[in-house]
Amino acid sequence: MADKLSALLRVSVPSLLLSLLAGAAAVAGFAPFELWPLPVLSLAVLFGQLSRTASVRAGFLTGLAWGLGFFLTGVSWVFVSLWAYGGMPAWLAALATFLFCAFLALFPATVGALQAYPNKHIAPALRILLLIPLAWSVTEWGRGWIFTGFPWLVVGYSQVPDGPLAGYAPLVGVYGISFLLALIAGLLAWGGTTRGPLAPRVWAAAAIVALGVGGQALHGIAWTAPDGKPTSVALLQGNIPQDMKWRPEKTRATLETYARMAAVSSAQLIVLPETALPLFESELPGAYRDGLTALGRKNGGDVLAGLPTGSLEGAYYNSVVSFGNAPGQRYSKVHLVPFGEYIPLKTVWGWVVEVLHIPLSDFARGAVDQRPLAIGGQRVAADICYEDAFGEEIIRQLPEASVLVNVSNLAWFGDSLAPWQHAQMSQMRALETGRMMLRATNTGLTAIIDAKGHVLAGLPLFTAGSLSGEIQGYSGSTPYVRWGNAPVLMLWGGLGLVLLVTALYPRGAGRGCIAAKAATATLRRRP
Repeated sequence: MADKLSALLRVSVPSLLLSLLAGAAAVAGFAPFELWPLPVLSLAVLFGQLSRTASVRAGFLTGLAWGLGFFLTGVSWVFVSLWAYGGMPAWLAALATFLFCAFLALFPATVGALQAYPNKHIAPALRILLLIPLAWSVTEWGRGWIFTGFPWLVVGYSQVPDGPLAGYAPLVGVYGISFLLALIAGLLAWGGTTRGPLAPRVWAAAAIVALGVGGQALHGIAWTAPDGKPTSVALLQGNIPQDMKWRPEKTRATLETYARMAAVSSAQLIVLPETALPLFESELPGAYRDGLTALGRKNGGDVLAGLPTGSLEGAYYNSVVSFGNAPGQRYSKVHLVPFGEYIPLKTVWGWVVEVLHIPLSDFARGAVDQRPLAIGGQRVAADICYEDAFGEEIIRQLPEASVLVNVSNLAWFGDSLAPWQHAQMSQMRALETGRMMLRATNTGLTAIIDAKGHVLAGLPLFTAGSLSGEIQGYSGSTPYVRWGNAPVLMLWGGLGLVLLVTALYPRGAGRGCIAAKAATATLRRRP
């Protein structure tokens, strides 16, 4: 039976199972496990499998199997969000989760198909050392923007905070690190599958070591400099259950919880999570607003609170608003989550609102050009929940901002991998920008992260508490802040052009190599 199935698929069933298991194992390379070598080894297995595929179909299925193992393991928390908190029937939530993961698996499947298509015209070594790593990196980047983007579990995140390639983050960002990891995986796969002299494999090992040493050296460079005096901060984690958060009869208790937690703090900057106050700004009781303002002024700073602004009758926004010495400053979320915060193509997908029972599921987008908030003695670049996954959007407020602040409500994902994976993204944003990052969340993981991506202090999941500490503002720009992903995209474009010319004109490329060798030999013979 297995032989018949293998013949039909044009790829062996054991090969598909190996790819599936390798994809699942790669998830352990991310938080909370942080076994950073695993994604590299997993990709090396995948690339080695792909290098032996003989058809586009076989390459597609091999990549698809890896992707299913990876995403069904790594983002299974989507089921928790849809079923436990979205009210979707279990069978429908399971089906929706599988289809979503299957869609994501199409990206590594595309890598498998693309690398097999020109395999008759590109040398095997060039295929595994350049074509497959390049295709992998480009499709990961594409996953980060198509249909508004889902850049979750980009393999570069596995290097945060102490992987050997983490030092490249201020230069090339997470996608650049992913490309370097894919190159290393290609070198490992090539070294494990090639036959012949030992010297090329020695050079491959030397290249891997050089990349690791370079990353460690770069990690010691201070791209930004401390700016101004440190600021005392308090990050409040209310631990309000998601199924209680928007119930009108629980509103007063929620407001009192955060008022009580804030009142005992003397920090210059007090930060409440995303939609911590479950009322529109216009509905906030005057006495409550005055109390937050008075507290901020008494502490010589500000309170930054998450709450919806606008009104149901018009446009409304997912925002943070300041109270204290600089009241009324605000940031409204720009990058909204499809089906969670807005409904794309309402005429087609409007029924989803009825199935999910998500309150305030049609937010308007904030302006793209919003500037940092001058609060608590810092220039705060705020972002809200999912926005923290998009590095090139975070740098819009830099280098003007001195510190990054993310407010989130991750109660939607329960006790799953999602909060840990999201926190790891915040660590990458700190590394890319050379700025400290504050994370204030409803149920965790609330944390203070330094400019090198290390968690200085944090609160555990599903506990109520206030995380107090001190932060230092920074000024200056990392190369990533200046250029974003542009240098990496240009590099990919150049490499892609080389591969295209090689595929279209294989004989010309071969003659060029022969001519180059002949010219080198002639030069050596000259006295």
